[in-house]
Amino acid sequence: MRPLRMALTKGRLEKSTVALLENTGMNCESLREKGRRLILPVSGGTENPAKLQVVLSKAPDVLTYVEHGVCELGVVGKDVIQEHGGRFFEILDLGFGKCGFALACPKGTDFFHGYQSKTVATKYPNVARRFFESKAMDVRIIKIEGSVELAPLLGLADGIVDIVETGATLRENGLEVVERISEISARLIVNPAAMKLRKREIEELAARLEQEGKREEAVT
Repeated sequence: MRPLRMALTKGRLEKSTVALLENTGMNCESLREKGRRLILPVSGGTENPAKLQVVLSKAPDVLTYVEHGVCELGVVGKDVIQEHGGRFFEILDLGFGKCGFALACPKGTDFFHGYQSKTVATKYPNVARRFFESKAMDVRIIKIEGSVELAPLLGLADGIVDIVETGATLRENGLEVVERISEISARLIVNPAAMKLRKREIEELAARLEQEGKREEAVT
């Protein structure tokens, strides 16, 4: 049987996941020196015989690979899960990649005042739609692929729904958070069939990741 295969979001989550795997005793040299390779072997140390195959991909594709079972596991942000959904189990909050969804508007404006229909720009239309439906608000949503902060500056939207970490980009563009929507962090997801067929391996790996994550949190 081949090693467990983990789909891993490229970029910041990749770096944090590699560090976490290394702290559990796994040899991630192939990920540190990956070149152009996209499927990389990760081996365990003498006290950790488990092995992985890590598949580097864009965040939405992590969901696709796990949902269709070509990867048993995936590491992806909660933002991607909330926007796209899918058929998988979310079994562990890895505790890094923390940020949050928020509604932001130009400073000094009252988004919730008046009866005029509002327009919101976002990269996450499903997240935005559910948020405003929970408030029983009829809001026009425009999907933006690039810098969503431009929409209110150009008069295209009354506000934006976006991921906020420090808020620096908002402040530099005359925007401010009106309401926090939800918190985000990296999550470990599992294919349902794999959870049945390879339950022991998956649970052992998840337990090591959780234990190491708690240890790091205690140190910091």
